[in-house]
Amino acid sequence: MSLSVEKLEGSMAKLTIEVPAEEFDKAVKDAYNKTKGRFQVPGFRKGKVPQQFIEKMYGPEIFYQDAANDLINKFYPEELENCEEEIVSNPEIDVEQVEKGKPFIFTATVALKPEIKLGDYKGVEIEKVDAEVTDADVTAEILKTQKENGRKVDVTDRAAKLDDEVNIDFEGFIDDVAFEGGKGEGFKLTLGSHSFIDTFEDQIVGKNIGDEFDVNVTFPEDYHQADLAGKPALFKVKLNAITELQLPELDDDFASDVSSFETMDEYKEDVKKTLQVKKDREAKRTRESKVVEKLAESAEVDIPEPMIAYNQERMFDEMSQNMMYQGLRMEDYLRMMKTTKEEMLERVKPDAIVRIKTGLVLEKVAELENIQVSDEDVDEELKKLGESYQMEPEKLKEIMGEKELANIKKDLASRKALDFLAENCKEV
Repeated sequence: MSLSVEKLEGSMAKLTIEVPAEEFDKAVKDAYNKTKGRFQVPGFRKGKVPQQFIEKMYGPEIFYQDAANDLINKFYPEELENCEEEIVSNPEIDVEQVEKGKPFIFTATVALKPEIKLGDYKGVEIEKVDAEVTDADVTAEILKTQKENGRKVDVTDRAAKLDDEVNIDFEGFIDDVAFEGGKGEGFKLTLGSHSFIDTFEDQIVGKNIGDEFDVNVTFPEDYHQADLAGKPALFKVKLNAITELQLPELDDDFASDVSSFETMDEYKEDVKKTLQVKKDREAKRTRESKVVEKLAESAEVDIPEPMIAYNQERMFDEMSQNMMYQGLRMEDYLRMMKTTKEEMLERVKPDAIVRIKTGLVLEKVAELENIQVSDEDVDEELKKLGESYQMEPEKLKEIMGEKELANIKKDLASRKALDFLAENCKEV
């Protein structure tokens, strides 16, 4: 087995992989054994036609494609492990030599991690990030908790108003024709939540239980159902019930009910401290994002197209997985949105480029600052991952290969580089 690397322009390379002749002949024999049941030749039982007889009838190349695919799938990943270059794309495979009794030779054209040149990365000036917790922030958080602890009560002696929860029946029509998905019975809706389109909720305000009335709205131009987008619609609505939320008094009893504190003053102080921790965390993330964004914009780097395409595919796969968690298949989403995978890939291309640049910036800073990741750092990360996967860290470490552990180290170094940049920036 041999591997040679030829550097090309634009951070590209051609890997030439040579597989010994005996490995190729074995792969041809395996291909014959896998497919011999498909051949029917007079005088032979099915699956019993000799390999030499089939090759004489159809040519020796009959098994080459299957053999080549098996060898590429086996030896490309193996040789990738031995390659000292950092490959950042899927390969473009070409078969150079395929012949019985001779070495099997194929090439893989790949993108290599491009070199990036940074400007002055210390003391980068960014717009000041506000992390102050105001009295208004504290009040808003307490009111949110108050609402969460409210009690729903049926209302029968007044008309509906904003913040009420109403129970309605409705059916929608466009040009006097009912449209699919426009009907509901016993539907609960909070007025003022903006859950429904246009002014639908506003037109329920002032109505009484038992009222039947028309609601006129216009669908947004960018509505997800293209056949409804931008069209006026009429909904026939019946108001079945009204429920209001009765809120508890904001006093010491409330504080003791929703917290471990006896007075509102103590509770407010604790809310402020909790919000401060949250705001500090958010401010840190914002600061980091601003610094890296500024460095990425000014960095000099020529990103090879295959690297961009690889990251586009990864982002598409991530979106597909997230949808799967929500019970939606990507195929159904694409059909619903009347779009294609190719259009989605093109849409995420700018984000893929930003992701690549961000990664390259952080890796370069880690290199320039000689940022080290200790074994203790890795063990701590494995502990966190183990908790996520409900697995002992040592067991997780055992099943991980050297490549996965190296990637964890690289990610941790990038995180440390991010901390370094945030700590050394200037807010103006």
